[in-house]
Amino acid sequence: MMLTTSNWGPNKTFKLIPVSKDCPYVEAIFDPGSKILAVISTIAKETYHMVDRLDDNGDPQKMKLTRTSSGGDTKKERRLLKTYAEYYITVREEIETFINGFCLNADSFDIKQYLDAEAPPQPDPRALPADKATNMNVDLVT
Repeated sequence: MMLTTSNWGPNKTFKLIPVSKDCPYVEAIFDPGSKILAVISTIAKETYHMVDRLDDNGDPQKMKLTRTSSGGDTKKERRLLKTYAEYYITVREEIETFINGFCLNADSFDIKQYLDAEAPPQPDPRALPADKATNMNVDLVT
């Protein structure tokens, strides 16, 4: 894998990207707010998720009379989705060990500027949620 600079919402961070097809991970990104390295594996698993029910145009179907218990106003359906296994490394020394073991440019990339930085104030209304900050694609299983 190779270390690159990236963003987690409006905050600067680093990301690990694969450099070969043999890599067991799709990507990894460091969350500067919680100081956690989120690692996405190439191992896929099938799990059920509630997703918006779509109309013929591919738009979410609106409910006509009531709202859901979560406050939403779109119809939902339970679908079997293929998702990648995720791992969260929370201890700084383990993050450094992982990076030194997997990254080609670990010796020339300064990760300490991100590990030592003050955590950004929370919550930031402009910050992206975790599922939007990553480039993870979810495939529907039919």
